[in-house]
Amino acid sequence: MLPILFMNKEQIKKRIEELKSSINKHNYKYYILAEPVITDEQYDKLYRELLSLEMQYPEFLSSDSPTRKVGGEPLKGFKSIEHPIPMLSLDNTYNFNELRNFDKRVKSLLSADTDIEYSIEPKIDGVAVRIVYDKGLFVLAASRGNGTIGDDITENIKTIKRLPLRLIDAGEDLKDIDIRGEVFLRKDTFLEINMKREEAGDKLFANTRNAAAGSLKLLNPKEVAKRNLDIFIHSFSGKLFGKIITYSQTLKKLEKLGLPIIKYCRVIKGIDNVIKYINEWDKIRDNQNYITDGMVIKVNKLEYCKTLGSTAKSPRWAIAYKFKAKQVETILKDVIFQVGRTGVVTPVSILEPVSLAGSVISRTTLHNEDEIKRLGIKIGDRVIVEKGGDVIPKIVKYDSNSRDGSEIDIKFPNKCPICGSYLVKYPDEVAVRCDNISCQAQLKKRIEHFAERDAMDIRGLGEELVSKLVDKGLIKDFSSIYELNENIVASLDRMGNKSARNLIYSIEESKQRDFFRIIYALGIRYVGINLAKVLARRFRDIDEIKCMSCEDLLNIEGSGEKVAKSIYNYFHNEQNDIVIKKLMDLRIRMKREDETIGPQPLKGFTFVITGTLKKYSRSEIKNKIENLGGKITDTVSKNTSYLIFGENPGSKFNKALNLNVKIITEEEFEKLII
Repeated sequence: MLPILFMNKEQIKKRIEELKSSINKHNYKYYILAEPVITDEQYDKLYRELLSLEMQYPEFLSSDSPTRKVGGEPLKGFKSIEHPIPMLSLDNTYNFNELRNFDKRVKSLLSADTDIEYSIEPKIDGVAVRIVYDKGLFVLAASRGNGTIGDDITENIKTIKRLPLRLIDAGEDLKDIDIRGEVFLRKDTFLEINMKREEAGDKLFANTRNAAAGSLKLLNPKEVAKRNLDIFIHSFSGKLFGKIITYSQTLKKLEKLGLPIIKYCRVIKGIDNVIKYINEWDKIRDNQNYITDGMVIKVNKLEYCKTLGSTAKSPRWAIAYKFKAKQVETILKDVIFQVGRTGVVTPVSILEPVSLAGSVISRTTLHNEDEIKRLGIKIGDRVIVEKGGDVIPKIVKYDSNSRDGSEIDIKFPNKCPICGSYLVKYPDEVAVRCDNISCQAQLKKRIEHFAERDAMDIRGLGEELVSKLVDKGLIKDFSSIYELNENIVASLDRMGNKSARNLIYSIEESKQRDFFRIIYALGIRYVGINLAKVLARRFRDIDEIKCMSCEDLLNIEGSGEKVAKSIYNYFHNEQNDIVIKKLMDLRIRMKREDETIGPQPLKGFTFVITGTLKKYSRSEIKNKIENLGGKITDTVSKNTSYLIFGENPGSKFNKALNLNVKIITEEEFEKLII
């Protein structure tokens, strides 16, 4: 291939098209098939080349470019889109008798005297969307709205990584298609979003569907991209019924086009066999990383579907069986109030332990004062608990008939339950906070965060020891950690000389951690490990960050108004400034090490680690691999170069064997880097 410098514009355009095609195919292999064939580094190289060419030659930038996935400029509002074929909703049924009645109606309308063949699939608890491809190119996405008119959410749907912007190998008859899908959030993504919202004092999403719907309503696609939405496509529009014989063939066609479809779809003859499969799926649905609130049952033959037709609201050829919510009754014994690292006071219900969906529930978060008022619950109530969206246990109501007058009102404190400071509630937050940064509850959580592996990695400084040191007044802020000595630590209950010696050594060792680690360890609101790394690359030292205005900080990658304001406020807080100066006096590394990059013998190699290593801690070997140009991942795949194993290796070892991944010991690893 010619160097870019010597290419003419036609050759540049051709190279851009080659890169787009290659990246789209690799996205398909990675996101749809889960069978990557190139390394992350090789993929990043292709992506960076495409991005660079598009920046130099913006006239060749097109809407189907993979670089458009991160989200465009904020929208001023959503345009209305009329659906040429109405987006109907399914009728719901909640018991098997109603499902059998549906089968009888279908047979009657078709004058059928034999069992009907159904296509049955899990019903994703998400948001219905319509997507249009024109000549294989993604051109439009719209919400259902009222079924006839929806919102143009094209830019937001573009951010979904698994959805191709150009279809793969679509035949001429399938290039212009109108399809339907369900946008959703995976369970782990949902929990992560809610955790961040709770820490920020924002209102929590009730369930994954609520979170997905809220995300699609955002006017800034870049913010939508951060939500990591996902999608399953489940059908073509009705206008293509004549070209495909069955719904099961529809799914196969969709998958061949590079579109994500849900697994576990089955073609089943006879309603009794359908019911049997529903019961089978009900037993395994909790094991999936997405929420299914039921099963969709469709007549498989599309010719029959046309005959059956639709009512004004719903098709007669399909129905949704909804699973019953998993609920249990128990007693609300008490409510306690916890204070988090950022000062948010959270009410927590203490319950009579009860088993629910495979786990024992003994407490649930009540989130905030408004939620307690909404529920109207009292201590001593018999309450109904369910797993919200099958993820988070929550109290949904109380049994008013069981009250006998002995119940006690829940009173939200006006003072911090730990330090006694008056609590505050800011106008833009639902959370109540303790703003005393010397509060012991906050201090303990902040010290634990400071010492954790991704922060300063102070081994031995765990929750129990932190609690003792804070309670005894031996730790009053971050700097106090570095003023501890072996004798003080050894004198504590259940701490011997060896443990004390190891802790002091680890504390001393932490003084030279990478710059990004101290930024993360400080516990600045909204600053996670990735943003800490961005800040460490952007600024020379802590003093340079302190000198930045809110406007300067807004321009940082991954920042936003709340983030910029939080960073600015942290470094302009007098008490924080005192602690940072103490840390600098104690010679904690507060600047970037601009060293020349040394040899990179591991460049292009990806490593996975399993088992307990003898010579290295996980963070030590991870840092060594990254410093020598290698990459670390948690999952074994065909893309893995080496699996490093220690004592008691887990399932990753067997997976590596099955995939013929090279398996090496610590000693063999060291030979690689000589």
